[in-house]
Amino acid sequence: MKKHIFFLLLAAAATVSFRLPAFIDIGAKLPKGDVKMKDVSGKEVSMNEAKKANGLLVMFSCNTCPYVARNQDRTRAICQFAQKNNIGVMLINSNEAARSAGDSYEAMQAYARQQSYNWLYVVDKDNQVADAFNADRTPECYLFNKELILVYKGAIDDNPGSAGDVKEKYLHAAIQAMVAGKPAPVPSTASVGCGIKRKM
Repeated sequence: MKKHIFFLLLAAAATVSFRLPAFIDIGAKLPKGDVKMKDVSGKEVSMNEAKKANGLLVMFSCNTCPYVARNQDRTRAICQFAQKNNIGVMLINSNEAARSAGDSYEAMQAYARQQSYNWLYVVDKDNQVADAFNADRTPECYLFNKELILVYKGAIDDNPGSAGDVKEKYLHAAIQAMVAGKPAPVPSTASVGCGIKRKM
């Protein structure tokens, strides 16, 4: 019994997870596309409105996760690449349990300025969008085509812990394929990062 409780506590304490995604499937329609979320600019915007001619990149992110911090250069690069390919970009902060701390709206605004974001960075109130996606990691990426059908989900690349050791740029390849009218070479990859902090 004590051993069982120990492992339960160990699992609850873990903030980093390695797993194959089990959320919305490739080929699924964008969920909660009409939900308005508050951007760091102060405007309310939905994912449907964020979409551009070639689709939409949604990334669950935050200010505080070490994996997000480690991936920031790659986040900026892939978001810029998506924008160059006429794909809308929206980063979503679903850390509702941390709104009075490092993931407050004001902290998001400061972080977006610090990181020179020129794409949407929005608050997911009550985790409604993260729940619809069944998303639970930061960073976690979802690429939708111009019909808002999911074509890729998972990590930016194959080594979120070390930019110097990246061998496969999954999301970059998926964007290139999508714009060319082809399926992603690898449509689903393992998501690695910190758990989204939902209110209990």
